[in-house]
Formats: sequence, structure tokens, C-alpha cells
Amino acid sequence: MAQLARDPLIMECAGWDAYRLLDSGTGRKFEQFGPHAFIRPEPQAMWQPRLTEWDADGEFVPGSDEDGGGRWNFSRQVPEQGWELAWNEAHFTARPTPFRHLQFFPDMAPVWEWMREMLAERENAETLNLFGYTGVGSLALSRHGRITHVDASKKSVAQARENAALSGMEDKPIRWLVDDAAKFAAREVRRERRYDGIILDPPKFGRGPKNETWRLEENLPGLVNDCRQLLDADSSFLFLTVYAVRMSSLAIAGLLEEAFRDQPGTIEHGDLAVREEGDNSRLLPTAIFARWRNDG
Repeated sequence: MAQLARDPLIMECAGWDAYRLLDSGTGRKFEQFGPHAFIRPEPQAMWQPRLTEWDADGEFVPGSDEDGGGRWNFSRQVPEQGWELAWNEAHFTARPTPFRHLQFFPDMAPVWEWMREMLAERENAETLNLFGYTGVGSLALSRHGRITHVDASKKSVAQARENAALSGMEDKPIRWLVDDAAKFAAREVRRERRYDGIILDPPKFGRGPKNETWRLEENLPGLVNDCRQLLDADSSFLFLTVYAVRMSSLAIAGLLEEAFRDQPGTIEHGDLAVREEGDNSRLLPTAIFARWRNDG
């Protein structure tokens, strides 16, 4: 049975050429995305900034509703169609969105690295990316075999296809699907499909292409159980990230422990975090995660 590692881990993003965390504090973070710098809300940055001034191209000002909303205020012109960034061989377009993101999640970089390590010995792996967003994770995994990329947003999947073209990866064996992630996983179970790895990055709340409602606390247990049935003793991993919820990584690790009690391997959990630039840098936590890895 899979063993739960009780001590939490930190998966640290140190930044790279396309992305840097310049500073953080007083509920905000100051980041560099290629040629442009932005200020975004970050409630977990409870300390004081180290820099006396943040010279940013724009700032996202959140609305009064804690579940979302807000607007961008720009002090300098930013390309409306976005600009190209890269992580290793994966190229993608960055652009400020109404949801405060810039069409990718930089704190996922150590996750992409870890999944590639888990598939390092495989050349024909089958990987499933649920809630795949704009596809950077799918492009990162495509060197190891076939990817099924699922997201409910037509716009996100269209952007993922554009990112594949930007990377010169149009011919990679990636299925780009606009679908409800939970319903798709349930159908795959009925089809008796299997995968070598699954990545789950569900939102707190969302709607499917047919107005299906997703609520994390209600729907995640069933989805995890379906994903478990799509993996077997020869599979390599399941990775689950959770953002913007009042929940412990130990809670979602317990969910995996229950689902994988009949499988070998190890269940680990902890925080995703980004390290600031410069001396005396701090780690800014951004999300919690739990992962199953097959030690065989």
C-alpha cells in the first residue's frame, strides 16, 4: 500500500530567464515576465517589501469579492496580443488576463521538472493533463510520449494549440480536448483506459462547456477516485495542485492515501513556492500539492 510521508515538502521555483519574483510584501508581489514587470495580489506575502519602489508596467487591483474579480491598471503600454516567453523547449504567450494571471503559472516549473524525472525512463508514456489551461505542462511532458490535454475553456485550449505552434510542436502526439474534466475522467474509466501519469490542477470553482458546475470540496474526491482507476502498478505518478482554498496539504494527501491504499509507492505533500531574487531572498508560498509516485 502507498505510504504517506508525513513531513511536508517545498517545491521551489527559483525563477528563470522568462520569469523572476523581484519582491513581495503587504499582500502583493512584484514579478518580471520577460520584458514587462507587474504587481499582483498575494495574500500570503504578509511581510514588508525589501525594495523601496516597485516600477511596474501594470498592477492588478482585486475587486471586493474574495472569490475573484478586479481590473488591471497599466502605467505603460503592454502588447495587447501578448509576448513570447519560454521554459526550456516550451514556448508560450504571456498576456494579462481578467483573472490576474498571465496565461501560465510560473510556480509550476518545478512540477514540470519532477514529472519529467518520473517519466525519464519512458519514451512512449501516456499522460493525462486535466484542467490543462494553456498547455505549458502538456508541452513539457510531450517529449515522453502521448498527452491528452483536457480543459473546459475553448479559449484556453485554442491558446494551448497556439503555444504548441509557437514551440514548433504541432506534430507532437497531443490530443487537445474541450471537455468537462470530471466527466471525461469518468468516461475514461468506463472505457478501461490507463495512463502512466496524471496531472490535476483544478480550480476552486468552475463551469464546464455545457455549464457543468465544479466545486472543489464537493467534486475532488470523486475525480481523484476516477483518476486512481486510470492508473495501475506500472504507472509513475499523480500530481494534484490546489490554489486559493483554506485547506491543508495534509488534507489532500489524506485523500490520495485513501484512493491509493491498494497501490505501491509514496504519497507526499507540501507547498509550491517561489523564491525572490537577490540577497536575503524569501520563499513565497503559492499553492499546496499532494502527489503519488511509484517507487518501483
